[in-house]
Amino acid sequence: MPDAALVSGGMGEDAGRDLTESERDVLLVFLNRVRDAVVRASAGLTGEQQRIRGVPSGTSLLGLIRHLTAVEKHWFQRVFLSQDRRVDMSMDVPASATRDEVVAAYRQACARSDEIVRACPAPSTMAGAANPGENRAVSLRRIMVHMIEETARHAGHADILRERIDGATGL
Repeated sequence: MPDAALVSGGMGEDAGRDLTESERDVLLVFLNRVRDAVVRASAGLTGEQQRIRGVPSGTSLLGLIRHLTAVEKHWFQRVFLSQDRRVDMSMDVPASATRDEVVAAYRQACARSDEIVRACPAPSTMAGAANPGENRAVSLRRIMVHMIEETARHAGHADILRERIDGATGL
């Protein structure tokens, strides 16, 4: 059974829209499209298939979702809100974790990120902290564009991993 969209604005809902809404809404639509793509790539597989490390680096479908959960928390909570939050960005998934649990954690992190975005007065608002290792804070706009880029890159990885597992494409 296909997964429902992570939050409003999923791929099916906006397919024919002109996207004339606010900049914030447009960025959220595109971010949610790629979030949904990552989750869809893991749908309908056995637990074992979702954990297959499909490339020498050890990346699996569940590992990608777990990693993206941490990336959401890092950029929107740690950097933008300047919360003292440490996150594990690895792609290692505990043996006891199920797909439902991993996806639920991702959905929760995405929903929290969207709340943060919607509560912000403007995309030009500067983050409360610089990304660790960088010299200056960036705007919410830049964080959102980075998250679209990061998530889309991993959605492509997920597509390839899924095709290697069972030949499915175009999910």
